[in-house]
Amino acid sequence: MCRTIQAIGILKVYPIFVPQILLILQKRHPLDFLNFIDFKITDILDIVLVAVLLYYIYKLVRGSVAINIFIGIVIVWVFWKLTELLGMQMISSILGAFMQVGLIALIIVFQQEIRKFLLMIGSTNFANKRNFIKYFKFLKQEGIATRVNVDAILKACKKMASTKTGAILVLERNNSLDFIKNTGDRMNIEITQPIIESIFYKNSPLHDGAAVIVDNYIVATRVILPVSNERNIPLRFGLRHRAAVGITEKTDALSLVVSEETGVISYIKNGEFVLYDSLAELGSMLKQDLE
Repeated sequence: MCRTIQAIGILKVYPIFVPQILLILQKRHPLDFLNFIDFKITDILDIVLVAVLLYYIYKLVRGSVAINIFIGIVIVWVFWKLTELLGMQMISSILGAFMQVGLIALIIVFQQEIRKFLLMIGSTNFANKRNFIKYFKFLKQEGIATRVNVDAILKACKKMASTKTGAILVLERNNSLDFIKNTGDRMNIEITQPIIESIFYKNSPLHDGAAVIVDNYIVATRVILPVSNERNIPLRFGLRHRAAVGITEKTDALSLVVSEETGVISYIKNGEFVLYDSLAELGSMLKQDLE
């Protein structure tokens, strides 16, 4: 009470300071952003949408070199906002200019990931309940097993590898593969080891090209895949491997390739060869990637 009286007395004596005091009182406190009292429904919606966006961006770049670039960008952005909050004008302006100019560079670096993201959005079929749930499967409980018979696929690949029978299998995930299914013969065959082996048998009319797998069914054979122009692919890999890399670059599909020359089974994801030590480890990775 005494301090209030003193303040009033000061204002009477020094009325010239009144505009400056009012200006100071009108300024927001630096920690006003921590005020969660005025929290609206739109704020919750905003947080949810950002979380979904970050989840899909992470899912697109995980397991690839782009994940390191993505983490680096997040660190730079957080540091930029921290310098803005602390009022460090010089470093904040430098980082702000870098983030603005770097947008063009990011589009070039992440062109494959941006293509996948737009393809994933454009290929969403909300009329299909199963597909709708599949796109938001991160809301489901963990541990739900995939419907694809991974064991039958690996047994068939192992048998074909022992006889050096060339094969390429493409497993659809979120991105629709309709644009490549139309290049081959439509099928609807449930996956079994003998079926896969008979498709890629050397004298079979269906062995040339790739087989597309959706859920637990082979939906197309003799499919023509886009060939990758990546120069970093070792020369020992032929056209079959380049085709497998090409489809995984343009979509989020997975590819298994059995080499006709060496009998080696290659696992390709996000345009890169994934290394493994045993078929059991390969099976675990496939099941995890298909969930």
